[in-house]
Amino acid sequence: MAHESGSVRHNESGLPIEPVYGPEALDGWDPQQRLGVPGDYPFTRGVYPSMYTGRPWTMRQYAGFGTARESNARYRQLIAHGTTGLSVAFDLPTQMGHDSDTPIASGEVGKVGVAIDSVEDMRVLFGGIPLDKVSTSMTINAPAALLLLLYQLVAEEEGVAADQLNGTIQNDVLKEYIARGTYIFPPQPSLRLIADIFQYCRAEIPRWNTISISGYHMAEAGASPVQEIAFTLANGIAYVRTAVAAGMDVDDFAPRLSFFFVSRTTLLEEVAKFRAARRIWARVMREEFGAKNPKSLMLRFHTQTAGVQLTAQQPEVNLARVTVQGLAAVLGGTQSLHTNSFDEAIALPTDKSARLALRTQQVLAYETDVTATVDPFAGSYAVESMTDEVEEAAVALMRRVEDMGGAVAAIERGFQKEEIERNAYRIAQETDAGERVVVGVNRFQLDEEEPYEPLRVDPAIEAQQTERLAVLRDRRNARAVSAALGDLRKAAEGTDNVLPPMREALRARATVGEVCNALREVWGTYVPTDAF
Repeated sequence: MAHESGSVRHNESGLPIEPVYGPEALDGWDPQQRLGVPGDYPFTRGVYPSMYTGRPWTMRQYAGFGTARESNARYRQLIAHGTTGLSVAFDLPTQMGHDSDTPIASGEVGKVGVAIDSVEDMRVLFGGIPLDKVSTSMTINAPAALLLLLYQLVAEEEGVAADQLNGTIQNDVLKEYIARGTYIFPPQPSLRLIADIFQYCRAEIPRWNTISISGYHMAEAGASPVQEIAFTLANGIAYVRTAVAAGMDVDDFAPRLSFFFVSRTTLLEEVAKFRAARRIWARVMREEFGAKNPKSLMLRFHTQTAGVQLTAQQPEVNLARVTVQGLAAVLGGTQSLHTNSFDEAIALPTDKSARLALRTQQVLAYETDVTATVDPFAGSYAVESMTDEVEEAAVALMRRVEDMGGAVAAIERGFQKEEIERNAYRIAQETDAGERVVVGVNRFQLDEEEPYEPLRVDPAIEAQQTERLAVLRDRRNARAVSAALGDLRKAAEGTDNVLPPMREALRARATVGEVCNALREVWGTYVPTDAF
């Protein structure tokens, strides 16, 4: 939230907000050169000519908890209520490549997402859902290849060809080293795996978005809007360089790149942030990588409202926060949107709160006039000035990353993490001092909070998953699994694409943990520099 510092207000990135903006703020500014038109370079006004005037954005609801069966029931409810895209949350053991029955998974099975140990769980998760008609986004990073292949295998069993599948895997491991921590392998083999995914999907699953380069988690860790887009786009550059170095033509994979950003309550700066990010990416792809396909220049992105801004105090107030955040994302030109449920600061969303979150998007899409015209803020003195300022500051920060040798080298030095932590500390200090108002937390509190009964995950889920794994291992062909895992190790030791042998191991009923362990044996695991 913008805050007061003396008589001058500053935005989330620390840039000053003028009390009044007029023509002088854009002195020497050529609107046609800077803006273009919607759907054309530099895509400031949006990546498609008609944007929402033809149809609204994809309405995704991020869901997943407990067992695959429970999550499947929630997905069916969301689809019945009008959700047009599924977004899958996985539990921590799955995100870290561990089976539910391993000691390290104890206490975490099914807690922050659904537990997926094998193709058997994946089949239950998507049972009765037409995979050729829905768009599925999977928030998974280090083991992203495994979950994508499990999805392909389930579709294959249902008679759905791989070239009919439509969706996204997050697959953005670099931000894990910076802000989130669910990494498995060191950076270089992780980048190799991502390049293998790009190549595999181009041949096998051409409609799939192979990566969702994410600033959201950096923002949740405390990154400012400028840091969010600067570090995200720097990571994007690293991924493109990796794929090009692997022998791929930029226009063969860049059209399937996508991004994932947060949307905060600071509506004007968020709109400016999205516009600036599109402009920077288009310029980088054209000037550094020589991309020719217009789709390679487009920064297409999914947005999620800011979970970090939700409060456990007076949780219903979060409905207002999420509405403003969702509006900011729409005015900024997002391609898809997830709106958080009001009770997520307390526990997993209930059916009712998840439905209310979806209804918020539907009100924006069908009851307001923001879908009637493309880029309503175009030419706004305030927003255009803020867009230029955010762009300038983000480019300067990207240059600092580049001077260190690029995103991976900067990660190894701890640069991005340190910068984000410094900004998070500044925000915490301002909140504690009352300079930054958080309604219901440091102002406008209640003497006594109303009781709220959250949704709770049944602890018996861990035992259920353990039993399912025992049955799976008893019934499968152990020799076939061992041979398939051996083929995977051999590919990982060499230069062959690891996804085909990985797919066959999963088809033979190897588990997520067994496949990840095979790669750990070859590639090792990542230990952060600040762990010593």
